[in-house]
Amino acid sequence: MATLGLIGSGKIGSTLARLAVDAGLDVVLSNSRGPETLGELVAELGPRARAGTAQEAARAGDWVVVTIPVKAYGDVPREALAGKVVLDTGNYYPARDGQIAELDAGELTSSELLQRRLDGAHVVKVFNNIFFTHLAALPKPAGDPARSALAIAGDDADAKAQATDLLSRLGYDAVDIGPLAEGWRYEPGQPAYGQPYAEKPGPDFMAQPAGPYSAAELTALLAATER
Repeated sequence: MATLGLIGSGKIGSTLARLAVDAGLDVVLSNSRGPETLGELVAELGPRARAGTAQEAARAGDWVVVTIPVKAYGDVPREALAGKVVLDTGNYYPARDGQIAELDAGELTSSELLQRRLDGAHVVKVFNNIFFTHLAALPKPAGDPARSALAIAGDDADAKAQATDLLSRLGYDAVDIGPLAEGWRYEPGQPAYGQPYAEKPGPDFMAQPAGPYSAAELTALLAATER
């Protein structure tokens, strides 16, 4: 049975855990406060879910989601993630994360920063540009005309293929935009950040009901995005 490991179990992490369980996957959840604080969520998710440490989630996962603030990337277990496909949901917010010179200068994306730390893993940037309520609301079976797509970026083709497989299981198509260096195209401040998945796109997208956004639409939007 395939397993999704989660390092971070906040709004995006817990939403992904629910989607994974609904898709028939096992999940191992972790957070910075300890497994004992996840009892209520694990009980809600049922027998396919269990709580563990970040190390345990990393080792258990066929895919491992890192969904923590960028400032906490240094706490991600490096050795336990060697050889793993790591799905990075992180976004850089200087007000929360502090100033990081390489990100401020545009020399790296936040996912490249994580990849540099996890030099033995294969990082794919995904799930960072969709609000958690929309992520929960939009999954559809493959072939459904209302199926939405999410962008992925990564430096390893096989890792992106595995990420695409996971997305499909969770109810989404994938749009591959290339290497991690292209991940800026769907980071905060860009047109693909949040708004496409709102019924009425705009700056208040988090207050809007979810609306589907196809692979063709997302491909065109990302291609037209400029710095």
